[in-house]
Amino acid sequence: MATMNKENDVLFYFDFTMWLKMLRMASKEASRKQRYKLYKLLLVRVPLRASVHSLFFMLDMLLFPKLWFTKVREPVFIIGHARSGTTLAHRLMSGDERFSTFKYYELLLPSLLQKKLVRLGAWLDSHLLRGYLEGRLKAWEARKFGPTQHIHKMGLNIPEEDDLMYFNSCASGFWATKLPYMDSLDFFHIDQRPARSRRRLMRFYRNCVKRQLYINGNNKIHLSKNPTYCGRVESLLEAFPDARFVVLYRNPYETIPSLLKLLHVGWKLQGNLASERIQRSTREMINLSYESYLYPLQVLKRHPQTPSAIIDYRELISAPRQAIEKVYADLGLTLTPQLSTFLDREASRSGKHETSHSYSLAEFGLADDEIHQQLEPLFSTFDWELPNTLQKETDHDHA
Repeated sequence: MATMNKENDVLFYFDFTMWLKMLRMASKEASRKQRYKLYKLLLVRVPLRASVHSLFFMLDMLLFPKLWFTKVREPVFIIGHARSGTTLAHRLMSGDERFSTFKYYELLLPSLLQKKLVRLGAWLDSHLLRGYLEGRLKAWEARKFGPTQHIHKMGLNIPEEDDLMYFNSCASGFWATKLPYMDSLDFFHIDQRPARSRRRLMRFYRNCVKRQLYINGNNKIHLSKNPTYCGRVESLLEAFPDARFVVLYRNPYETIPSLLKLLHVGWKLQGNLASERIQRSTREMINLSYESYLYPLQVLKRHPQTPSAIIDYRELISAPRQAIEKVYADLGLTLTPQLSTFLDREASRSGKHETSHSYSLAEFGLADDEIHQQLEPLFSTFDWELPNTLQKETDHDHA
């Protein structure tokens, strides 16, 4: 894509290599109905959206010249394995008015002009249409997100993972829910990509963050929550040298099966039922889970000058105020009176974020002791509990 300079891309980023690869994957679908759905998405909707976004990106540079001078200063990235409390940590820190975040709809409409048009439409709907459009959108949300709301709450006005902005670029990990070919479609190992490809991807991300700061306030700090960014810590530091990191840790016997269940539900809703392919993708996701636990600390250890904080999920749900206070101290931030009040209110609800879901490891082809073997150093560090069956075996061995 053409650029005006290294810092400001005119056109919307699009990964043609991944797009062609996904088209080949779609052609292998045994179900004609599923093939049609994927072709419609990949050949019509995605290219059309990307073209529209590219047009709006060009208009941004013409209509908002101050965008050229918008700076991204000391962004904070919350990372960790999915289901480890990143959403809760993000919500608590979002109570600090100094932070800027992306809402779901803002990730799907990354252009500055698009965001302003949406806000104008919301104002007109509220003042002229008595909220008619808002009601229709809420009904759409219920249909769109209803089947998975009990696992992961989503909504157009709820902050979401920044990675979603890459969906119409064919570069987002969210594509794994559409095409369960995780052994072939790699959206995780960004740090291992060639430098030119990696920097182009991250330059687009930086420009999207600039647009969000422009509309939310250039004096704000970008706050991001992305489990998939566990595989791109080096790339983030290249794009944002003054970045700060918050890493969440939760017992993997709780997080890994929960994530796998979420993926399986998504695949089933998409009509992907081929057992062999699901098994391969499940195995790949398990391997990526181990990397999500280990890789961020390995990178941060190589960058001791980078401010970082670690949150134990158990502390986050039992004492959220103390957990966030520790994060702020580690990152060199001070609590504002407004955030302090917000955290006190949240503290009264602490302990209510636990999930009641439990999943069988055998359902995903996992042996009882595999997770423990792969992440044994972390079990010692965090003193995580083992499943009852494995705990009994361990106790017996110790005896």
